[in-house]
Amino acid sequence: METLSIFEVDREVQEDNPENFELDPRDKTSREKEEPTKSVVLDEAEPDKTVKIGARMTEQVKKDVTSLLKEYKGIFAWCHEDMPGIDRGVISHNLAVNEKCKPVVQKRRSFNPERSAAIREEVSKLLAARSIREVKYPEWVANVVLVKKKNNQWRMCVDFTDLNKACPKDSFPLPRIDQLVDATAGHETLSFMDAYSGYNQIKMHKPDEEKTAFTTDQRLYCYTVMPFGLKNAGATYQRLVNKMFARQIGRNMEVYVDDMLTKSITADKHTDDLKETFDVLVRYGMKLNPAKCVFGVSSGRFLGYQVHQRGIEVNPEKIQALAKMVSPRTLKDVQKLTGCLALLSRFIAKSTDRCLPFFKALKKGKGVEWNEDCEKAFQALKDYLGQAPLLSKPETGETLYMYLSVSEAATSSVLVKQEDGIQKPIYYTSKALLPAETRYSLAEKMALALITTARKLRPYFQAHKIGVCTNCPLKLKLILQKPEVSGRLTKWAIELSEFDVEYLPRTAIKAQAVADFVAEFTKPSIEVARMMVEQNKKVFKWQLRVDGSSNTHGSGAGVVVSTPEGDSVECALRFDFKATNNQAEYEALIAGLKVCTVLGADEVEIFSDSQVVVNQVLDEYQARDESMITYLELAKELLGRFKEYRIVHVPREENEQADALAKLASATINIWPKILNGELYKRGYSRALQRCVGPEEAEGILRSIHSGNCGNHAGGVSLAHKTLRQGFYWPTLFADAKRVAARCEACQKIANNIRQPPELLQSITSPWPFVMWGIDLIGPMPTATGGAKHAIVAVDYFTKFGIPNTIITDNGTQFDGRKFRELCDKYGISNYYASPAHPQTNGQTEAVNKIIKHNLKAKLATKKGSWADKLP
Repeated sequence: METLSIFEVDREVQEDNPENFELDPRDKTSREKEEPTKSVVLDEAEPDKTVKIGARMTEQVKKDVTSLLKEYKGIFAWCHEDMPGIDRGVISHNLAVNEKCKPVVQKRRSFNPERSAAIREEVSKLLAARSIREVKYPEWVANVVLVKKKNNQWRMCVDFTDLNKACPKDSFPLPRIDQLVDATAGHETLSFMDAYSGYNQIKMHKPDEEKTAFTTDQRLYCYTVMPFGLKNAGATYQRLVNKMFARQIGRNMEVYVDDMLTKSITADKHTDDLKETFDVLVRYGMKLNPAKCVFGVSSGRFLGYQVHQRGIEVNPEKIQALAKMVSPRTLKDVQKLTGCLALLSRFIAKSTDRCLPFFKALKKGKGVEWNEDCEKAFQALKDYLGQAPLLSKPETGETLYMYLSVSEAATSSVLVKQEDGIQKPIYYTSKALLPAETRYSLAEKMALALITTARKLRPYFQAHKIGVCTNCPLKLKLILQKPEVSGRLTKWAIELSEFDVEYLPRTAIKAQAVADFVAEFTKPSIEVARMMVEQNKKVFKWQLRVDGSSNTHGSGAGVVVSTPEGDSVECALRFDFKATNNQAEYEALIAGLKVCTVLGADEVEIFSDSQVVVNQVLDEYQARDESMITYLELAKELLGRFKEYRIVHVPREENEQADALAKLASATINIWPKILNGELYKRGYSRALQRCVGPEEAEGILRSIHSGNCGNHAGGVSLAHKTLRQGFYWPTLFADAKRVAARCEACQKIANNIRQPPELLQSITSPWPFVMWGIDLIGPMPTATGGAKHAIVAVDYFTKFGIPNTIITDNGTQFDGRKFRELCDKYGISNYYASPAHPQTNGQTEAVNKIIKHNLKAKLATKKGSWADKLP
């Protein structure tokens, strides 16, 4: 019985359905080779200790490999006792538990007698192998979980869920599988090796051992070696093998965690390459599992692919499993099928298009409707994979070529190499289009296919010059190089600029696999096909084009109604509520249907560029969100009022008029009027709502602000702005304000005689507020309440308000008296006097004097003695 630990275990699944819960990330089945092998006894004294070698090697190579294996028989482990482990000085697994995380002691689970006996048996084996030890008072304690294996034996696992949550992610990079496979293909002789319980050969960091504690019905134990299921265990192992085989990786060896492969371009050099590998294993003390190793073969399964000198093929076991698979009937069956096909996507041309019926079946809800389209696609995939193409590997520095394909639902590509005038496929890619991407133009979809492939196959683009073969290379090149293209195309162009990409016309194709890929794409365009179908359809008298738009500025809708007489009704609607793009599309449809109803339409043909809305109305998509269900019900209720209707999905470029109206509405700031409590209001750009008033009320408002109790007989423009600030608005406000100010009798009587000064005015500047003030007296004036005859005017040269630092006055005795000087000394104010012959020195004060006198004259008229009460 084998021992594993578990990462992120669902405890209920473990107990209720253990037979389907595969925990061990390693492949437990022996490799089934395409070619025959023979067993070699390593020690005549122990004839049961054998390893496998390739039977097709030449006798001399076979003899050399056998001799080498016997010489290094110590690198194999036949049981746990043969596995001393890697020295801690080389590497150990550090958990790096976050100190802020509180330790968790899981509640102990009870097991029936059969399971308890299995646990005790496995614990005994681990103790004998020194993989675990007894521990007391641990802070972290996990539970044991038993999983039934296919041979009806029990597999013991440990639930490290809580411990893993407290450990940070180790971002040490794992190699790309496709790069390792490419680097392996093309070699004449290969040797496949697997470490014996590879993870257990690395020891735990001493202070972290007790954190791996688990409980049984008898004692508490913790791991002394790195168990499966611990977070970052794979990164730690990859760090070890990268260090061990640093001089060999990429040259004569490839390593992915505990899967190791030694490769040789020619068979006669393979013994030397193996010896170099074995020396490293001896130096570090790593042991191999003889049952999972095979040496000196020309092909084999590596990381899920079948690799050999001719290239890369699909794993035969996966093809057989798919061929024997019955038609799925449940959601889980369909998900299992799509997962299997995802692993084989590199070999499947236009895989997304081929699997589209499966994706549609998954989208329809919790249940799965396996229809005739699904069955046809399923059988077609079986036939295709039965003759899956052989993939080639690129040579260093050679130019690779790419063919692109687009459809209404997906983009696809194939990367090929030229060899003797024949195109050999290297990699197939495919991507399902998002709803928004389905509305891209044909050229944009081609660009999307290119950028998607460049991202997925980035190592190929970085290492090789890529020739993109298409029927319209110039058009594709131009749309990715024009600076005035849309934002996404500009972004794609910048991203592609780091690669050496050349756009080429498509030439004659001589490889059948590539020819089939291109032939599938050589069909009438989407637009032409739609036009052919539309010719056979009924022509509707009324046509409705709708579109919605939502962005950071807001949301809106565009509606265009074409009448039987050829007239057009256009509406741009802005929403005063937040709406998603799909909600805006529905609002546009509902608004358009209401407009058609008001105009008396009894039949209508609707065009929309929203694939979601159109397919939900046609019941091809299911509305799941509560708001979308409500919109759909309302739309269908409105459609039920028409005798006949048809709704069609069109590309965005065929719906430009409605699209432009929707964008205009969503981008416009809402300044439209509102009605509150029976009053009409207008929203200002920088002010609150302004009440809209009529001509009669407007006249009274202007006169009150201009010459009322708080009025200062302001000029026309100033009067208009004051009226706006008071919250009033009417269209002719500025003209009316100028008229009222110009006809004011008081303003006419005291108006200033504007004359040009004898010389240019020079203002005195102040560097900051309250530094310099000007002070003057107005008077004498008619005797007011309290006998007042003069008014003091004080002006700060910077802000016109505040405590001064400097005061400028004329030479009046009021400003040179004892009390004034004491006031200045008290507050630290400097006092300067203007020259009697140059009053402009205190010009700002004089200007304010003039304004005050002007306003007092306009307000007081004959009541001159009340000036002191009218001052602010």
